[in-house]
Amino acid sequence: MAKINRLTKAVNIFQKFPESIRTFALSKAMGNVVKYAGTSGLRYEKLTPTECIIVIPNRKKVRNHIGSVHAAAMGLLAETATGFMTGLTVPDDRIIVIKSMHLEYLKQASGDMKAVATYSDEQVEYIKNNEKGDINVPVVITDGKGIETVKATMIWAWAPKRK
Repeated sequence: MAKINRLTKAVNIFQKFPESIRTFALSKAMGNVVKYAGTSGLRYEKLTPTECIIVIPNRKKVRNHIGSVHAAAMGLLAETATGFMTGLTVPDDRIIVIKSMHLEYLKQASGDMKAVATYSDEQVEYIKNNEKGDINVPVVITDGKGIETVKATMIWAWAPKRK
């Protein structure tokens, strides 16, 4: 059985919470750890090593001049979903960093924005079995109508922590 890392252990604690408060509690805790994400009001709906679902509500703090979620906030959403999923996968003796972030805005978004990042079992094994490397993390970003409004390519890298 593969050893799970500290972040996964911490997130797993929230799985014991009643479903009615789980998302709120997880979002509050993660927002305290990653302050910018907390200020932006990200809602962590699912965090596992193979799927992360994060929503950014369309509220005044994150809106642009036309009333939709700001482009930079959509970048935060994509980075957070892919980063948390990678963080849940990489062993504790390694550190992760974003290597590349490319966002293409396809059309005007409306409502809340959702990012769904996923890894296949093969990708998880690749990360766990390679001390150093990088990977393109799949993420789909949709608006409140379920339309993909942003195409994102996020590349995360990992390497051994310095002693």
